[in-house]
Amino acid sequence: MTPRTRRSSAALVLAGTTLAGATFAGGLATGATASARTDRPGDDLPAQSARLLERHVLPADTFGEPVPSGAAVEGANGVEVPFDAQPVQGFSGLLLQEDGSWLALSDNGYGAKANSADFLLAVHRLQPADDGSVEVVPGGFGLSDPYRHVPWDLAREDRRLTGADFDPESFRRAPDGTFWFGEEFGPFLLRTDAAGRVLQAPVPLPGVTSPDSPLLGEGEPTLGRSKGFEGMALSADGRYLFPLLEGPVAGDDPQDLRVLRYDTVQGRYRGEEFTYRLESPANAIGDLTAVDDHRYLVLERDNGEGPTAVFKALFLVDTSRRDAAGHPRKELLVNLLAVPDPDGVAGDAPFATFPFQTIEGVDVAGPHTVVVSNDNNYPFSAGRAEGVPDDDEFFTVEVQADLS
Repeated sequence: MTPRTRRSSAALVLAGTTLAGATFAGGLATGATASARTDRPGDDLPAQSARLLERHVLPADTFGEPVPSGAAVEGANGVEVPFDAQPVQGFSGLLLQEDGSWLALSDNGYGAKANSADFLLAVHRLQPADDGSVEVVPGGFGLSDPYRHVPWDLAREDRRLTGADFDPESFRRAPDGTFWFGEEFGPFLLRTDAAGRVLQAPVPLPGVTSPDSPLLGEGEPTLGRSKGFEGMALSADGRYLFPLLEGPVAGDDPQDLRVLRYDTVQGRYRGEEFTYRLESPANAIGDLTAVDDHRYLVLERDNGEGPTAVFKALFLVDTSRRDAAGHPRKELLVNLLAVPDPDGVAGDAPFATFPFQTIEGVDVAGPHTVVVSNDNNYPFSAGRAEGVPDDDEFFTVEVQADLS
């Protein structure tokens, strides 16, 4: 499908008038809010007021540095392995830049610690074009530990970091130009300079370890595999990080996820900021982005793709408002399985879909605009078409909520 883009300031497609879309299993939880619903036989739909403005696509078979990769994985969706170069794929975080470019964080590589030792961790700089294409441009960087702050053995002797060392899922740029990364193996917080060089020892979360943590020792993990820091917000003044765990800690309600507060000045955790309530304990989150000092964007999804995907959503969470159980109130902004597309931006008018297994990037583009991106898990995910590896896609969506 050829991507098309269209910029417009026309009114949003309003829920309750023209909205239709996929059913969210179980409907909205107590903490979610909706101003209206549509009625369609067999559907119980949450409301949304949204419109697709742009769709950008980076082809799945996009490669970067000529360093071989993929030796420990099997091919999928017609893609042969190993690769002669590093795939530019698997984006797990997205930061929009003032010059119109995007910084996109690569995931750990191929989904596991054991098969990703030849995948170099990197942040790529992407340039979207008016025709819906995306180009990888200079300005990205790889992650490395030349100053030997990581106290355990790394996969490479040159201390370039790989997907066997860390699984970065979120990142933020501090006011001083350094970067903070939230990752899943520890889970750890990593701090680097603007060139991706680690500046201090990885910061663990006290009392919480995953099965992949090098600090686990003889103890039992308190967190499921791949359930570490998936999303991470940054306060407006740049002092506090708010990393969000993708899974519950042992003993927690399986539907509740911890959002912590980390003080970058004092270098310590300040406790739990709030609890994010999943719509279903079987769901997972994809990203957490701060709007202001009490509102956050959260991507929540099921594990399906293509025809098996039934729940992909972007919520606005307001910690200043609580439901009867004390959870922050949730407002649905976008049903990503049925994004109103009256102009046919994605060629699927009146509704476009984002049917990917993992949707892991969201950032605020304007007072009423967000950009959402998928992790294509190259070459494994095939949400668009059976047997065809997913591209990296980016939806720019206009929403009714004021995000200024």
